[in-house]
Amino acid sequence: MAEERRDGEPDERLREYRSSIDNIDAALVHLLAERFKITQAVGRYKATAGLPPSDPGREREQIARLRALAVESGLDPAFTEAFLRFIVSEVIRHHEAIAEGAD
Repeated sequence: MAEERRDGEPDERLREYRSSIDNIDAALVHLLAERFKITQAVGRYKATAGLPPSDPGREREQIARLRALAVESGLDPAFTEAFLRFIVSEVIRHHEAIAEGAD
């Protein structure tokens, strides 16, 4: 449904912005799917190698690296950290499930 301006005409600029947002959201979903395919492989490797599901040192390094990238990119580093922590917690949950199935 197109937004309308106060004069009743469709707001083309808003539609274009939203179209771009929709494309970016689709790209984010595809990137996350690809990331989780790789982390699933990591989880299987860790399980067969007897490695723990999480690596707190790696997580700290990634958070620091991505916070710095966020600052460089003009993105709120606290938001970036929260987003990464959410993803990492889901990855660890998957790794734990894989490890339990590997026993």
